[in-house]
Amino acid sequence: MSSPALALPRFTPMPLASLPEPFHHPDWLFELKWDGFRALAHVDGGKCRLVSRNGNAFKTFPALVEGIGAAIPGTAVLDGEIVHVGPDGKPRFYDLVRRRSPQHFYAFDLLWHDGRDLRQLRLLERKRLLGKLARPPVLYVDHIPRRGVDLFRAVCDQDLEGIVAKLAPGMYTPEATTWGCCSYPHSRRRKPAAGMRVAQR
Repeated sequence: MSSPALALPRFTPMPLASLPEPFHHPDWLFELKWDGFRALAHVDGGKCRLVSRNGNAFKTFPALVEGIGAAIPGTAVLDGEIVHVGPDGKPRFYDLVRRRSPQHFYAFDLLWHDGRDLRQLRLLERKRLLGKLARPPVLYVDHIPRRGVDLFRAVCDQDLEGIVAKLAPGMYTPEATTWGCCSYPHSRRRKPAAGMRVAQR
């Protein structure tokens, strides 16, 4: 049985814009790119609805939906990825497509909490609040500051999906491509640059 619609504002996910190479920069932070389904988790009163970036509700993860609703108190909107992780600790996208359990929600941003719109806060502050809120099956996506090249190299060594670069003081503004969220698929296998000029600021 599908969850009822929740009385929360509409949100548009931040897009991922591509930059050609990973980089070091003091104003940016870097996260692992999880190989899953991007989703916004709308939580209200113990109930959850997972919504795709195209605005469609995911209806085939009932256990995950129930778990998120039970784990996150109050009302909240979280941005993240639905992920299936194998015994080796790596995401397995094809098992996720087959809806194999367990699934987790890897949360990397918090847009709304208990009536407060957080999108105008700086990213680091939103992540701080998210870290206090997250509990299984909602898993907090940590980051490293400044050193994107180092993380990219580690990702390539582990054959993971890639990295995402985000402007640390950035607000959550999907209409502004200058927010600076960028992914680097490991399949490129390019030699990482030691630094690069960041045009998107």
